[in-house]
Amino acid sequence: MSDDPEEIVWQGRFITAKRRGRWDYVGRARNIRAAVILAVVDGDVLLVEQHRMPLGRACLELPAGLIGDETEGESVEDAAARELLEETGYRAARIEPLGEFASSPGMVSETFTFVRATGLVQEGAGGGEEGEGITVHRVALANLSAFVDAARARGLAMDVKLLALLGAGMLAG
Repeated sequence: MSDDPEEIVWQGRFITAKRRGRWDYVGRARNIRAAVILAVVDGDVLLVEQHRMPLGRACLELPAGLIGDETEGESVEDAAARELLEETGYRAARIEPLGEFASSPGMVSETFTFVRATGLVQEGAGGGEEGEGITVHRVALANLSAFVDAARARGLAMDVKLLALLGAGMLAG
Protein backbone atom coordinates (compact mmCIF):
# COMPACT_ATOMS: atom_id res chain seq x y z
CA MET A 1 0.00 0.00 0.00
CA SER A 2 1.31 3.42 -0.95
CA ASP A 3 1.42 6.20 1.62
CA ASP A 4 1.54 8.69 -1.24
CA PRO A 5 -1.43 11.08 -1.38
CA GLU A 6 -3.98 10.69 -4.14
CA GLU A 7 -3.57 13.41 -6.76
CA ILE A 8 -6.26 14.46 -9.25
CA VAL A 9 -4.60 14.77 -12.65
CA TRP A 10 -7.72 15.65 -14.62
CA GLN A 11 -11.43 15.78 -13.90
CA GLY A 12 -14.28 15.70 -16.36
CA ARG A 13 -18.01 15.67 -15.81
CA PHE A 14 -18.15 11.93 -15.11
CA ILE A 15 -14.55 10.66 -14.83
CA THR A 16 -11.56 11.64 -12.72
CA ALA A 17 -7.99 10.64 -13.67
CA LYS A 18 -5.91 10.12 -10.54
CA ARG A 19 -2.35 9.33 -9.53
CA ARG A 20 -1.00 7.81 -6.33
CA GLY A 21 2.76 7.31 -6.34
CA ARG A 22 3.61 5.61 -9.64
CA TRP A 23 0.03 4.40 -10.29
CA ASP A 24 -2.37 6.15 -12.68
CA TYR A 25 -6.04 5.16 -12.54
CA VAL A 26 -9.52 6.51 -13.07
CA GLY A 27 -12.63 6.79 -10.97
CA ARG A 28 -16.07 8.26 -11.14
CA ALA A 29 -16.39 11.94 -10.37
CA ARG A 30 -17.77 12.53 -6.87
CA ASN A 31 -16.84 8.88 -6.03
CA ILE A 32 -20.24 7.74 -7.24
CA ARG A 33 -20.76 3.97 -7.19
CA ALA A 34 -22.98 1.72 -9.28
CA ALA A 35 -25.58 -0.98 -8.73
CA VAL A 36 -25.64 -4.05 -10.98
CA ILE A 37 -28.90 -5.96 -11.01
CA LEU A 38 -29.49 -9.70 -11.30
CA ALA A 39 -33.15 -9.92 -12.26
CA VAL A 40 -34.64 -13.35 -12.93
CA VAL A 41 -38.28 -13.82 -13.98
CA ASP A 42 -39.68 -17.37 -14.19
CA GLY A 43 -36.28 -18.82 -15.09
CA ASP A 44 -35.39 -16.02 -17.52
CA VAL A 45 -32.71 -13.42 -16.85
CA LEU A 46 -33.11 -9.80 -17.93
CA LEU A 47 -30.20 -8.43 -19.96
CA VAL A 48 -29.73 -5.10 -21.68
CA GLU A 49 -27.89 -4.19 -24.86
CA GLN A 50 -26.66 -0.67 -25.43
CA HIS A 51 -23.99 1.23 -27.30
CA ARG A 52 -20.97 1.96 -25.11
CA MET A 53 -18.89 4.88 -26.34
CA PRO A 54 -15.56 3.68 -24.84
CA LEU A 55 -15.93 0.38 -26.73
CA GLY A 56 -17.29 1.92 -29.92
CA ARG A 57 -20.00 -0.75 -30.16
CA ALA A 58 -22.97 -2.27 -28.42
CA CYS A 59 -22.43 -4.28 -25.26
CA LEU A 60 -24.53 -7.01 -23.62
CA GLU A 61 -24.87 -6.40 -19.88
CA LEU A 62 -26.86 -6.94 -16.75
CA PRO A 63 -29.04 -3.91 -16.00
CA ALA A 64 -27.11 -1.34 -13.97
CA GLY A 65 -26.98 2.26 -12.97
CA LEU A 66 -25.36 4.89 -10.81
CA ILE A 67 -26.19 5.38 -7.15
CA GLY A 68 -26.77 8.97 -6.11
CA ASP A 69 -26.04 10.56 -9.46
CA GLU A 70 -29.32 12.46 -9.32
CA THR A 71 -30.22 12.34 -5.62
CA GLU A 72 -27.49 12.66 -3.01
CA GLY A 73 -27.74 9.98 -0.33
CA GLU A 74 -29.76 7.59 -2.51
CA SER A 75 -29.66 4.02 -1.21
CA VAL A 76 -28.35 1.09 -3.25
CA GLU A 77 -31.82 -0.48 -3.18
CA ASP A 78 -33.59 2.68 -4.38
CA ALA A 79 -31.07 3.25 -7.19
CA ALA A 80 -31.26 -0.38 -8.33
CA ALA A 81 -35.08 -0.33 -8.33
CA ARG A 82 -35.12 2.95 -10.27
CA GLU A 83 -32.59 1.74 -12.86
CA LEU A 84 -34.26 -1.67 -13.29
CA LEU A 85 -37.61 -0.04 -14.05
CA GLU A 86 -36.03 2.58 -16.33
CA GLU A 87 -33.87 0.13 -18.31
CA THR A 88 -36.08 -2.98 -18.44
CA GLY A 89 -39.62 -1.88 -17.61
CA TYR A 90 -39.76 -4.29 -14.62
CA ARG A 91 -40.56 -3.27 -11.05
CA ALA A 92 -39.07 -5.38 -8.25
CA ALA A 93 -40.90 -6.15 -5.00
CA ARG A 94 -37.53 -6.71 -3.31
CA ILE A 95 -33.91 -5.67 -3.91
CA GLU A 96 -31.29 -7.63 -1.96
CA PRO A 97 -27.63 -6.50 -1.92
CA LEU A 98 -25.24 -9.42 -2.54
CA GLY A 99 -21.93 -7.61 -2.01
CA GLU A 100 -19.56 -4.98 -3.31
CA PHE A 101 -17.22 -5.79 -6.20
CA ALA A 102 -14.58 -4.13 -8.38
CA SER A 103 -14.63 -4.90 -12.11
CA SER A 104 -11.13 -3.72 -13.08
CA PRO A 105 -9.27 -2.93 -9.84
CA GLY A 106 -5.89 -2.41 -11.50
CA MET A 107 -7.17 0.54 -13.51
CA VAL A 108 -10.47 1.80 -12.05
CA SER A 109 -11.29 2.72 -8.45
CA GLU A 110 -15.04 2.35 -9.04
CA THR A 111 -16.88 -0.41 -7.25
CA PHE A 112 -20.38 -1.70 -7.75
CA THR A 113 -22.91 -3.37 -5.51
CA PHE A 114 -24.33 -6.54 -6.99
CA VAL A 115 -28.04 -6.91 -6.12
CA ARG A 116 -30.72 -9.51 -6.72
CA ALA A 117 -34.17 -8.26 -7.74
CA THR A 118 -37.13 -10.52 -6.98
CA GLY A 119 -40.90 -10.33 -7.25
CA LEU A 120 -40.68 -8.77 -10.71
CA VAL A 121 -43.70 -7.35 -12.52
CA GLN A 122 -43.45 -5.83 -15.98
CA GLU A 123 -44.86 -2.31 -16.06
CA GLY A 124 -43.46 -1.00 -19.32
CA ALA A 125 -41.13 -1.62 -22.25
CA GLY A 126 -37.97 -0.26 -20.64
CA GLY A 127 -35.31 1.09 -22.97
CA GLY A 128 -33.77 3.66 -20.64
CA GLU A 129 -33.91 7.40 -20.86
CA GLU A 130 -34.29 9.15 -24.20
CA GLY A 131 -31.19 8.69 -26.32
CA GLU A 132 -29.86 5.64 -24.43
CA GLY A 133 -31.26 3.21 -27.00
CA ILE A 134 -31.37 0.25 -24.62
CA THR A 135 -32.69 -3.04 -25.98
CA VAL A 136 -34.09 -5.42 -23.35
CA HIS A 137 -33.52 -9.17 -23.68
CA ARG A 138 -35.38 -11.74 -21.59
CA VAL A 139 -33.29 -14.91 -21.92
CA ALA A 140 -33.97 -18.37 -20.52
CA LEU A 141 -31.12 -19.27 -18.17
CA ALA A 142 -30.90 -22.65 -19.88
CA ASN A 143 -30.19 -20.87 -23.20
CA LEU A 144 -27.90 -18.15 -21.84
CA SER A 145 -24.63 -19.55 -23.17
CA ALA A 146 -26.02 -19.92 -26.70
CA PHE A 147 -27.56 -16.43 -26.52
CA VAL A 148 -24.22 -14.92 -25.47
CA ASP A 149 -22.40 -16.84 -28.23
CA ALA A 150 -24.87 -15.53 -30.83
CA ALA A 151 -24.56 -11.96 -29.51
CA ARG A 152 -20.77 -12.21 -29.66
CA ALA A 153 -21.01 -13.51 -33.24
CA ARG A 154 -23.08 -10.39 -34.10
CA GLY A 155 -20.18 -8.26 -32.84
CA LEU A 156 -21.48 -7.28 -29.42
CA ALA A 157 -19.04 -6.71 -26.58
CA MET A 158 -19.65 -8.66 -23.37
CA ASP A 159 -19.64 -7.07 -19.95
CA VAL A 160 -17.42 -9.02 -17.54
CA LYS A 161 -20.29 -9.21 -15.04
CA LEU A 162 -21.99 -11.76 -17.32
CA LEU A 163 -19.42 -14.21 -15.98
CA ALA A 164 -21.50 -14.32 -12.79
CA LEU A 165 -24.15 -16.12 -14.84
CA LEU A 166 -21.88 -18.11 -17.16
CA GLY A 167 -19.26 -19.13 -14.58
CA ALA A 168 -20.60 -22.51 -13.51
CA GLY A 169 -21.19 -23.58 -17.10
CA MET A 170 -17.71 -22.46 -18.10
CA LEU A 171 -16.17 -24.47 -15.27
CA ALA A 172 -18.12 -27.56 -16.30
CA GLY A 173 -16.79 -27.25 -19.84
